[in-house]
Amino acid sequence: MPALVLLGAQWGDEGKGKATDLLGGSVDYVVRYQGGNNAGHTVVVGDQKYALHLLPSGILSPGCTPVIGNGVVVDPSVLLSELSGLNERGVDTSKLMISGNAHIITPYNVTVDKVTERFLGKRKIGTTGRGIGPTYADKINRVGIRVQDLYDESILTQKVEAALDVKNQILTKLYNRRAIAVDQVVEELLGYADKIEPYVADTVLILNQALDDGKVVLFEGGQGTLLDIDHGTYPFVTSSNPTAGGACTGSGVGPTKISRVIGILKAYTTRVGSGPFPTELFDEDGEALRRIGGERGVTTGRDRRCGWFDAVIARYATRVNGLTDFFLTKLDVLTGWEQIPVCVAYEIDGRRVEELPYSQTDFHHAKPVYEYLPGWSEDITKAKTFGDLPKNAQNYVKALEEMSGAPISAIGVGPGRDETIEINSFI
Repeated sequence: MPALVLLGAQWGDEGKGKATDLLGGSVDYVVRYQGGNNAGHTVVVGDQKYALHLLPSGILSPGCTPVIGNGVVVDPSVLLSELSGLNERGVDTSKLMISGNAHIITPYNVTVDKVTERFLGKRKIGTTGRGIGPTYADKINRVGIRVQDLYDESILTQKVEAALDVKNQILTKLYNRRAIAVDQVVEELLGYADKIEPYVADTVLILNQALDDGKVVLFEGGQGTLLDIDHGTYPFVTSSNPTAGGACTGSGVGPTKISRVIGILKAYTTRVGSGPFPTELFDEDGEALRRIGGERGVTTGRDRRCGWFDAVIARYATRVNGLTDFFLTKLDVLTGWEQIPVCVAYEIDGRRVEELPYSQTDFHHAKPVYEYLPGWSEDITKAKTFGDLPKNAQNYVKALEEMSGAPISAIGVGPGRDETIEINSFI
């Protein structure tokens, strides 16, 4: 049985939660492998809408075991708040597993994130201010706090002291902020230990044994390909690897066990935060996409920047992730346009460029080259098969598939769990 990776093929917010939820009833485990509560998934089940930030979307699927892998950074207060909110709504969260090797977002990580962004001013990255980047920096600098450290007060205290030795110097002397007390941080973190302990497990062992036993494991990425720390639009990226390779390092499951890699594509393009965005719209069309698509960040609450579909980015995502399939979302949002522009290439200093430029300078100067496809006016939200779509909508999907380099195996025609056309089964 397969291990599948499901990830964003643009700048995030493509509808991964809907896709994961669609597959949740057919898989045994859903694993978040990177990021933290800077990710946001909206899942609509019947008339109920769920906004998830840290928890895997599979937590809404009965019979599925949700897992927070070692590559995730965990804010304990957010985790417990999300669990409490779901429990109050009758969702069973008892199967959740958290890797003991996942790193903890500490209060000082959040403080450093916020004051650094303010200090950068116009040069700010546009982070969510939730301590994600500083936590990953601590991990790389080997002064991070892991979930397992909550169960050894001596080790925890030593690690907090080591981290604050440097951070307090920066906070007081550079940012003119108060020093953070070691004992106060230790006390707060220890307060989470008993509440989290029932969920802590050796997830690397459990997931590999599950695959050996023929179970189906779905790896769910946060953010998107163009926000990858190595392969995204650096420096306007996240601090982890949402691309397919991150599923292996963030879970402890080897690449030979992964059978399919599914990229989630929005039928247009959006982005939250700073950084280049060649197809971004500043006109009535951009505002219409934002309004009709409900383009507001689940986690940040910020309006998303909106633009037309970018096939250059889609081809790049296919290549760096080794995508086997696409799940196209929000096709219904494009209903009503007489013509729909699609970016097929860039113009850079008078040159036509059909692949994503490796140079940051070139990408900042890239101008979209558009082809115009006929639109449709018919309501598509009730479509159950590809043949139910208007001819122009079918042609739009076929054109995107050809330009992007991988088959489109599912299409979202509305926000609901059942408003999806499945062309080819993922499992």
